[in-house]
Amino acid sequence: MVVAVGGDNGGGGGNCCMKWWQHNRNHCYHQHHYNHNSNSSGNSNSASGGGGGGGRVVAAGFVFCLVCFVINGLIAVLYGWLILTPPVSLNERKGLPWLGCQEDNEGSWAIGVFFGQSPFSLKPIETTEIWRNESAAWPVANPVITCASASDSGFPSNFVADPFLYVQGDVFYLFYETKNSFTMQGDIGVAKSIDKGATWQQLGIALDEEWHLSYPYVFNYLGRVYMMPESSQKGELRLYRVTNFPLEWELDRVIMKKPLIDSFIIDHNGEYWLFGSEHNSFGTTNGRLEIWYSSSPLGPWKPHKKNPIYNTYRNFGARNGGRPFRYNGNLYRIGQDCGETYGRRVRIFKVEVLSRVDYKEVEVPFPFEESSKGRNAWNGARYHHLDVQQLKSGEWVGVMDGDRVPSGDSVHRFLLGCASVAAVSGLILFLGVLLGAVNCIIPLNWCADYSGKRSDTLIAWERANVFSSKLRRVFSRLNRVPSFLRSWIKPNTFAGRSVLTLIFALGVVLSCTGVTFIYGGSGAEEPYSWKGQFSQFTLLTMTYDARLWNLKMFVNHYSRCASVKEILVVWNKGIPPKVSDLNSAVPVRIRVEDLNSLNNRFKVDPLIKTRAVLELDDDIMMPCDDVERGFMLWRQHPDRIVGFYPRYVDGSRLEYSGEKYARKNKGYNMILTGAAFMDSQVAFERYWSEQAKPGREVVDKYFNCEDVLMNFLYANASSSKTVEYVRPAWAIDTSKLSSAAISRDTNVHYKIRSECLRKFSDMYGSMSGRRWEFDSRKDRWDV
Repeated sequence: MVVAVGGDNGGGGGNCCMKWWQHNRNHCYHQHHYNHNSNSSGNSNSASGGGGGGGRVVAAGFVFCLVCFVINGLIAVLYGWLILTPPVSLNERKGLPWLGCQEDNEGSWAIGVFFGQSPFSLKPIETTEIWRNESAAWPVANPVITCASASDSGFPSNFVADPFLYVQGDVFYLFYETKNSFTMQGDIGVAKSIDKGATWQQLGIALDEEWHLSYPYVFNYLGRVYMMPESSQKGELRLYRVTNFPLEWELDRVIMKKPLIDSFIIDHNGEYWLFGSEHNSFGTTNGRLEIWYSSSPLGPWKPHKKNPIYNTYRNFGARNGGRPFRYNGNLYRIGQDCGETYGRRVRIFKVEVLSRVDYKEVEVPFPFEESSKGRNAWNGARYHHLDVQQLKSGEWVGVMDGDRVPSGDSVHRFLLGCASVAAVSGLILFLGVLLGAVNCIIPLNWCADYSGKRSDTLIAWERANVFSSKLRRVFSRLNRVPSFLRSWIKPNTFAGRSVLTLIFALGVVLSCTGVTFIYGGSGAEEPYSWKGQFSQFTLLTMTYDARLWNLKMFVNHYSRCASVKEILVVWNKGIPPKVSDLNSAVPVRIRVEDLNSLNNRFKVDPLIKTRAVLELDDDIMMPCDDVERGFMLWRQHPDRIVGFYPRYVDGSRLEYSGEKYARKNKGYNMILTGAAFMDSQVAFERYWSEQAKPGREVVDKYFNCEDVLMNFLYANASSSKTVEYVRPAWAIDTSKLSSAAISRDTNVHYKIRSECLRKFSDMYGSMSGRRWEFDSRKDRWDV
């Protein structure tokens, strides 16, 4: 295409691209002279011919830009395929039907349970160490209800939020908003728990109207149960009465013909008070609060003398954020801070004065520990609703919603992706200008100095329109930019080539960035539920003073993984670091050993609070998503070693080999425990049994083979499968970047381990006949 254009203007032979560039670099600015001269000579076809030449130049520039854009796009697609981990949809993750848990611009809200000795000392359910063996939840962890909980029960939901508890004896009923994946509006769902919130049975949809419902404030009055959900879309505040608890309700009355949001009713000093925010009132809804009073929760209601109580900034906490509560004789209101994003956090206010003519409250500290795991935490970005109540035992229970992304995150990411694509387009245009492929930024007939044929009507309109004339002069100046730029940056020089290379590289980076924003998901590496529940594990690593830099990088990365509860560092040699030296999002415990032994890795430790332990060498770096997949698989098979590095031991050959040998034999029978999940109680007690003592002595003799011994002990204890493999998306061995590796000579390392195989086979039996094929599971994580 470029050569054809060069030939059309008289330049043919030699370096066609360069000749075309030299001959046509000013074509854009002199084309009108060709038209003018042609018209003056009376050649009626010259003008159209000149215009056709300009058209071909424009077409060549367009083709150049299109080809460059396609090249960048292909590179970005390759990047997404090879590097970018595709977001695993919640449907695939939870084994749900295709509808439900779809990405929603309002967020991905979920609900958690908290306990404490007061409403100001609430801790997540995982700190209570509730165990559920049937679901391998050791311990049960938040969130306890998600969109998957509702969707898997046959009620497709994009998110769940606004939880309210109703306690009957030892039974918890939880009413909450669930965003219907079909209608895209809120309904009121209900779940039931008979074990203090550890497990929940989804009962169904309690209330479904033709308009959006949320904030299902449930209360008891004169022995009857009422619900007052938000119905602002209907333009009124409605009160429902239960007819068959908890699923059947009927409209009792319309309390108020106002579109109130997040309203509640409280009995205080012999009167009933209704707090709410009017949705379409003048001012900021999230910064507005109004109060009404009555002698009965059924009304009629009279407005407070000071209404609106607040009409202020949205971060003030004026909008209600849950059920008010009493503690030590004081009344507290829960508000939501919507400053940074909608529902950023809850704030607690102590009500000091509440009367018909006055209202005063002061904010009090709410010592809620926010997660440092960012988007990997289910409530890492925001939490905007709390219902806390005191149980008969005196203990306080709270339900709170949370979200891992801010409001509007999906749209925000899409816009950033589009901006990246637009920037790539601009860079391609710039590159075309420097190479001479693009000479006209603005079409010639839009410019002031264009003398080609134009309609009389257009000319008359432009003469009468001053702005049009000025705009055409601006366009003319813009078309001089290519020549100016090429006079400063010459592509045939070293500096020019460097600039061109930099522009191309920047375009590739922006293309990959755009793909990441648009198709890469929220960036969260979420946990995988098993049987509707989440859990946590302890991350254990063994190291010493020469590998401190490894440890710091290790802790900083893995402490942000969603299911990590604690990191245990087994310090084998040297002066241990201070915990404060490590940047961790979870508690870190350093266990200093007296003897430098690899057996310390599996020492029985009563301070470990989780059943699952991930043994992970401090020089292995892999994505949190791979760790979460391994944990979920272990929860399905807690009696096995589940890990990321497979090996195959031929019972007759008894020579240690790497993963390639296992691939060659299309199977494995051992998993290296330098990156593996196991049952801390079973595995550690087995390793330190009297039976394993000769094996431990071999480990101390060679300072090697502790992982091989653990595999033999598991195989000796069961005739069924004892190992499971999970293939990581990627893994980096950071020991290669330093001189602190334990075994740098691979041949010597393999020779020692082969000797261990022979000794352990004599002690605990052969591995012969034990082989499990790759790609044998439905999840296809073992390919």
